[in-house]
Amino acid sequence: MKNKPSKSKNESVQQPFFSVIITTYNRAKLVTRALDSLIAQNEKDWEALIVDDGSTDDTFSLIRHYLEQYSGTKYICKSHSGFVAAKNTGLRSATGKFVTFLDSDDEFDPIHLETRKSILIENPSVKFLYGGVKILGTQYVPDRFNPTRKIDLADCIIGGSFFIERITAMALNGFSNIPLGDDADLFDRAKNAGVTMMEVREPTYIYHHETEDSITNKMLSHK
Repeated sequence: MKNKPSKSKNESVQQPFFSVIITTYNRAKLVTRALDSLIAQNEKDWEALIVDDGSTDDTFSLIRHYLEQYSGTKYICKSHSGFVAAKNTGLRSATGKFVTFLDSDDEFDPIHLETRKSILIENPSVKFLYGGVKILGTQYVPDRFNPTRKIDLADCIIGGSFFIERITAMALNGFSNIPLGDDADLFDRAKNAGVTMMEVREPTYIYHHETEDSITNKMLSHK
């Protein structure tokens, strides 16, 4: 029996087009919905990085079968330090050409990655896509500059809709560790740095803002 030929030094694992970063903390029942929406994507050229920010529920037991069945799905468990640090951990571990984000209580429409890939291929100068969100639940969140004031989500930048060239995101040093508006802050820094950006209108990121577990809903309830 002949041995299989080994790979040459010039051969390497193909870089995924997308790195999908999913951060979670004690959302075992919700994160599986998010993962199911990722698995159901028409576009399959992705890796998933599930960053568990020190969950104390049964998150790992519920997502274990995703890790076993889908080779492009990776699990990173870290000590609890907040969602911004978790997103930056995912960013540093990503290998895709573009990084995007799926909050553990949200979903992707089945055509979400497919449509964004088409736009990015057709517009190679674009390094940052944003927009295209369907909002379920309350339309209001705290203003990042004045948390006692409510603003309409239609006037906000929603980080789950971001698609950023990975090397560009790294050059911007990822997300700033601030209590509110880290996604809008990254958007502003990218814009000020002259990064080529494009807004997308097709609402294929499904933003669940009807649950009490939503971070911004928790903040509103404490006002």
